[in-house]
Amino acid sequence: MPYLGTKIHASYRSLLRSGVLYERVAQAKQVLASCRVCPRHCDVNRQAGELGTCLVGDKALVASGGPHFGEEFPIRGWYGSGTIFFAGCNLRCLYCQNADISHRPNGQELTPEQLADLMLDLQEQGCHNVNLVSPSHQVPQILEGLLIAAQRGLRLPLVYNTSAYDDLDMLRLLDGVVDLYMPDLKYADAVIGRRLSKVPDYPAVAQAAIKDMHRQVGDLVLDDEGLAVRGLLVRHLVLPGNLADTAEVMKFLAEEISRDTYVHVMDQYHPAAKAFAHPVLCRPVHVGEVERAIRLAREAGLWRVHEE
Repeated sequence: MPYLGTKIHASYRSLLRSGVLYERVAQAKQVLASCRVCPRHCDVNRQAGELGTCLVGDKALVASGGPHFGEEFPIRGWYGSGTIFFAGCNLRCLYCQNADISHRPNGQELTPEQLADLMLDLQEQGCHNVNLVSPSHQVPQILEGLLIAAQRGLRLPLVYNTSAYDDLDMLRLLDGVVDLYMPDLKYADAVIGRRLSKVPDYPAVAQAAIKDMHRQVGDLVLDDEGLAVRGLLVRHLVLPGNLADTAEVMKFLAEEISRDTYVHVMDQYHPAAKAFAHPVLCRPVHVGEVERAIRLAREAGLWRVHEE
């Protein structure tokens, strides 16, 4: 399918014209030498082949890419979201639905030119955007590929589709680059985050990251056709037994981000990876648990609650 065009302005085009995008790429690449790309701050030299928790070196590691129709309508539209699934991850969630690509380096290493080719191919196929899935540990590689793609005519908006375990310095390099932030706010309890995702500080890091995302792009803006133009779309996966502490998650979004926050309450949890051995995560989520999560979101004062 040929590129159908978009009414949405991609923010990075302005940074390309001003020369700032070149500077952002250079700044991001420097961080790989003593890696602090994500909040784990492994301090390994990825440029020399050393690997940290994410198990990804200095090249983009991509599991797959193509039009995706499983996202929320404002993101997928009619022609699909141009999704790039990055392999590796900085979390180790017991219940990871994509453990085959996230918990091991199961993907293809791409040069910046090849990553740019993939972005441009998604544009040529008519996708509404370029959707970067699990990008937190590969920001320098993404920026380098984006620069080349933008030089060659990429104009699709960028979606940053993340676990929200993001480093603030990296997010600031993305200011004016990313049009749509789509974080998954997983937990409100640090103890649960440590037990289920193997990081000591998930809520504090994720909340700070989402605050900065909102500072950059604001609340989600839709055009007259219902497509996302710019802004923040927050996902929250309902877990069995209220392990995610949904009430506190929604309270944070309503009181510290915005009551106009667009929230997708996700009901698709099912046991995967190591969850089968967990006493609570070993079962699917119940309908009543999802209904309760939606009610809690509305009781917190959020009104843009997506239930698909």
